[in-house]
Amino acid sequence: MIEHCIIPRTHDIGNFEVRRALPSREKQMVGPFIFWDQMGPGEFVTGAGVDVRPHPHIGLSTLTYLFDGSLMHRDSLGTAQMIEAGAVNLMTAGKGIVHSERTGADTRHHPHRLFGIQSWLALPRTHEEASPSFDHISADALPVIKDNQYSGTLIAGAYQGIRSPLSYPHESFYMDLHLQSGAFFELPRDQEELAIYPLSGRLQIEDTVYDPMQLLILKSGALEIIKAIDHCHVMIFGGAVMDGPRHIWWNFVSSSADRIAQTREDWTARRFDPVPGEHEFIPLPGS
Repeated sequence: MIEHCIIPRTHDIGNFEVRRALPSREKQMVGPFIFWDQMGPGEFVTGAGVDVRPHPHIGLSTLTYLFDGSLMHRDSLGTAQMIEAGAVNLMTAGKGIVHSERTGADTRHHPHRLFGIQSWLALPRTHEEASPSFDHISADALPVIKDNQYSGTLIAGAYQGIRSPLSYPHESFYMDLHLQSGAFFELPRDQEELAIYPLSGRLQIEDTVYDPMQLLILKSGALEIIKAIDHCHVMIFGGAVMDGPRHIWWNFVSSSADRIAQTREDWTARRFDPVPGEHEFIPLPGS
């Protein structure tokens, strides 16, 4: 039932741990999801925080979803939006955007935590050169699906007739799921590709028990039911197969290698619009 079991690569970015599961040698994308980072959980002392300086993107959407803490998003469209636990920030780069993500000034006044997932979703070829945009969906706007065994927040897509308000130009599915010990959960059957990422608790698939913090990519249409051995916190995501492979270099995703080469030149020549109020410039890796 499991096509790939991927152990994320771990990076430390200043006393804050990030686990990257996609892209990997085994699998580039699951549906449109081409990048998957677990951020934390981590704790910061007073005065410290995350400072992701202004950097560019093309050909993708970034989707930020937090379990704990907050981040301030700013971009070259003039957006300034705080995201807090349970909400969604969806930034669509299209033909090009620049953004920063930082811990807010008020949050730095006291010790604080940060825990969440940042994913990138590749854009279909028809939308790779679309105008950039930004959407914020509050936590209370996302539908919750529950019974006495589980509770799930539907971030993207549809489940049992209920649909998330998040709009994306490629069929996608994304759920934040909590399972009670011994609970069974029926996976969506209408997704071509699907992956499971247990954040905590052991999960049983057929006769095999899987530990948390590994990406389980399912064989298409092969699995319908998962079982929680312990209380489990699980992310489930995927969607329709993307319309061809993608080139990915630094923060750039495209169906065209030439487009990425041009974007490298554009960033070096500072042809991107800046983020209002931000003045830092990050050179291309290796330059």
